[in-house]
Amino acid sequence: MPVKSNAQSPVGSTGGPGILPERPAIVVLTGAGISKESGLATFRDADGTWNRVRIEDVATPEAFETDPLMVQSFYNARRAQLADVHPNAAHIALAELERRFPGEVLLVTQNVDDLHERAGSRALIHMHGELKKARCLNCGAVLSWPGDLTPDSPCDRCRRLGQLRPHIVWFGEVPLEMDRIQTALEHCRLFVSIGTSGTVYPAAGFVWTAGQAGARTVEINLEPGNGASLFDEAFYGPATRVVPEFLARLDLTAI
Repeated sequence: MPVKSNAQSPVGSTGGPGILPERPAIVVLTGAGISKESGLATFRDADGTWNRVRIEDVATPEAFETDPLMVQSFYNARRAQLADVHPNAAHIALAELERRFPGEVLLVTQNVDDLHERAGSRALIHMHGELKKARCLNCGAVLSWPGDLTPDSPCDRCRRLGQLRPHIVWFGEVPLEMDRIQTALEHCRLFVSIGTSGTVYPAAGFVWTAGQAGARTVEINLEPGNGASLFDEAFYGPATRVVPEFLARLDLTAI
């Protein structure tokens, strides 16, 4: 049930060239909250990753330069976790939205897991990178890499040793595909934010950009995020319940 409504009734780390819409009618942003219900740990909760591991040790370019083995080991463990989790009802409902909406949908995720892909989403941007990819510091290649990385792993393209890093956006680095995301936000008619705290920029500012462009803005979360007052509507509860319910009621002909 909506707890707030001020509204009137009435898409490197991507899906690939030719798939991502430049001006989608619907833009969806997802954060750690949607994957948590599949069993993946979040970062900022009381029991989250950053309360167990220091950001400075595993999630900065400086950490990788200082101790590549430690950084690779951290992401190897996270990558291995993906074999034990599966897409949930919220992931599946979003993939179904992409299939049944007659216009274009772009899904932007802050998550580095592959649960959206496994659910069937195709018009997808991983703005913070992907666990199952590696990037070569020598030639710039972005490679599919489902297994472990080591400081001596060779690049499949240039064959240099020790140049592969996780294809993850670390602190101090610029998120991926920001120009494409900005264009999508400026032209969408519906923006939905799911399972994100609204504390990490630039994603926390997406609602403002979409709202300024005239889009209907909706927050779906366990509880109000930091930018809750910027949304036209809000629906609170588990994503596995609220996302399918919201999308089932959504009048796609009015978007």
